[in-house]
Amino acid sequence: METGFRKWIIVVTVVLCCLLELIDTSIVNVALTQMMGNLSATQQEVSWVVASYAIANVIVIPMTGFLGEQFGRKNYFLFSVILFTLSSMACGQSTNLWELVAFRFIQGVGGGALMATSQSILIDTFPPRQLALGQALFGMGVIIGPTIGPTLGGFIVDNYDWPWIFYVNVPVGIMAAIFTILFIRDPERIKNAVKRPLGQIDWTGIGLLIMGVGSLQYVLEQGETNDWFDDKIIVLFTTLSVVGIIGFVIRELTASQPIVDLRVITKSRNLAVGAFLSFVLGFGLFASVFVFPIFTQRILGFTAEQTGLILLPGALMAGFMMPVIGRLVGAGVPIKILLPMGFIIFFFFTFWMGARISPTAGEGDFFWPLIVRGVGLGLIFLPITIMSLAGLQGKDAGQAAGLTGMIRQLGGSFGVAIVGTYLERSIDYNRVALLPNISLYNTQTVQRIQAFTQNFMAQGFPAEQARQQAYAALEGTLMKQVSLITYSQIFNALGIFFLICVPLILFVKRTKIAGKVDMNAAH
Repeated sequence: METGFRKWIIVVTVVLCCLLELIDTSIVNVALTQMMGNLSATQQEVSWVVASYAIANVIVIPMTGFLGEQFGRKNYFLFSVILFTLSSMACGQSTNLWELVAFRFIQGVGGGALMATSQSILIDTFPPRQLALGQALFGMGVIIGPTIGPTLGGFIVDNYDWPWIFYVNVPVGIMAAIFTILFIRDPERIKNAVKRPLGQIDWTGIGLLIMGVGSLQYVLEQGETNDWFDDKIIVLFTTLSVVGIIGFVIRELTASQPIVDLRVITKSRNLAVGAFLSFVLGFGLFASVFVFPIFTQRILGFTAEQTGLILLPGALMAGFMMPVIGRLVGAGVPIKILLPMGFIIFFFFTFWMGARISPTAGEGDFFWPLIVRGVGLGLIFLPITIMSLAGLQGKDAGQAAGLTGMIRQLGGSFGVAIVGTYLERSIDYNRVALLPNISLYNTQTVQRIQAFTQNFMAQGFPAEQARQQAYAALEGTLMKQVSLITYSQIFNALGIFFLICVPLILFVKRTKIAGKVDMNAAH
């Protein structure tokens, strides 16, 4: 365990790295349009800039426990920081799309290691009585990162050029590398760990992991773009993902030295429940961050920077909640109380958002609902993390951190994929449902067309052209109303999903956290 100045330098280093990794999952989204123009890419091609990073992330995260033991956690963490920093610079220097996609994949390899390894470092940096505090600090990065990505990305895209979304990583990466060299140390168990010879490494497990999880991530990232199972490539990768994941699970449960020790789940019922709830958390976190910017920019006409600034207070609230929840856990408040509160508060947020959605909504209309979202996420993330890791030590804790990180990431990918598909297909369905209300035999419809026609004629359009413009304006009004209904349905569905998951908390086994959380150590 570390103490004093060294401990807090380590905290700053690993939380910054975790924050960088998660910001990069969402910061690119607001720059895709600019990239399409500069790199002469189609929308389908440029989506690989996002997909390549996510695929690399989800493959590497579960292997971080093994890689840290094999090469030394400090060495592996330092290598990952340097790889992430150099590939960020290379991304900014890319001259064509596929060069950028290749460097984004490498960046994802480095970034995926940062998150899970950061969590393991914090577990060993804080004593058991400060477990809640250490995980609260980690949680600040996990919750804030994806949310402030669009804010930072929007500011950079509006004021600079897209390569700067990668260049901003470089000075932070250099500082993190220096601090890693000077302050981070391996615990004795890792220093003394027996390194596996190359022939004894679970290469079969690695191959099945890459095939299964990598293929699944590809399907989730590219499914909507390629029209899901109408596309033969999506069907192929779905088959590969099913075969790979089943083979991976069987292999890791039976191998004498697995690359990812899935047997750790059998040692802790709370970890099994926590892994599923991590999926739910990732689903809600990433889906809500995904759908809100689309609504504000497509329907309300906000800029990317405006949207990011609207999201920022809620993200900061989530970060503020982390040490507060840590104090409550340390004071003995049961996780079985905190978790349902978080799920119900998130449910309240989604229905409040569904009610706030309107064509006249302004920035102030979303402030308090997003603050409530931050409170809910704080109440969900930290109890899940503490519950999943409590009672696990050393190698088992590292394996558990990697597993929950991978599952949370997959939950986010499922959330984005399902919400994206629902958004596109429900708009068509809702349009058909509203069409019977619009008819030339309907007095209100005729009056609306006449008002539009007169308005366009007053602007100088000929009568026939004004009537055609009026029909187009009526179609635009219809589609806006359809979109508002669809976005409201999405938020309501997210809330119901979270509410349905509340009974799972009954399976949580109460685990006493060793000692009280010493919040004075934070000063």
